[in-house]
Amino acid sequence: MEIIRSIQNRIYEIRGERVMLDRDLAALYETETKVLNLAVKRNLQRFPPDFMFQLTKEEFDALRFQIETSKTDNSLRFQIETSKSRGGTRYLPYAFTEQGIAMLSGVLHSEKAINMNIAIMRAFVEIRRIILGQNDLREQLREIKEKMGEHDVQLNHIYDAMENLLDEKAAQRKWDDRERIGFKRTS
Repeated sequence: MEIIRSIQNRIYEIRGERVMLDRDLAALYETETKVLNLAVKRNLQRFPPDFMFQLTKEEFDALRFQIETSKTDNSLRFQIETSKSRGGTRYLPYAFTEQGIAMLSGVLHSEKAINMNIAIMRAFVEIRRIILGQNDLREQLREIKEKMGEHDVQLNHIYDAMENLLDEKAAQRKWDDRERIGFKRTS
């Protein structure tokens, strides 16, 4: 479960897709980023744009800011900090979608890569399960709000009826307590 959490911390949302960066994948596969990217470039026909894309400078800067301000993943922050201290990155990182990561298993043949790919796929499935659970909660909250709206209307009717009853009681009391005029009988 620890490895799944570690992987989940390395999944980002970029361009509306959940992706992992080439650096993170290389670290998980225990290989160099250069080696991973070389294997991908040798098999580029397996990686269409919806499987893999290179980040723009703006996307990378925004992601770097997000990573530097988050406290959850020190290893990636360390990688970015050390790359900056050596003069910055030579290229913008590649982002792999879930399908692209699955395709990596056909390109990288090591035992570590195969086992890590299985763990990464499980992490993506877990994220999907969590998101589906959140959607169920949103639906339940919407239903509760609707019921509360109905209850508000019903409560307003009850309050109006109570006010009418109180007004009638007050009017009756005024009528009963009024000063009588006319002849008074003395006994």
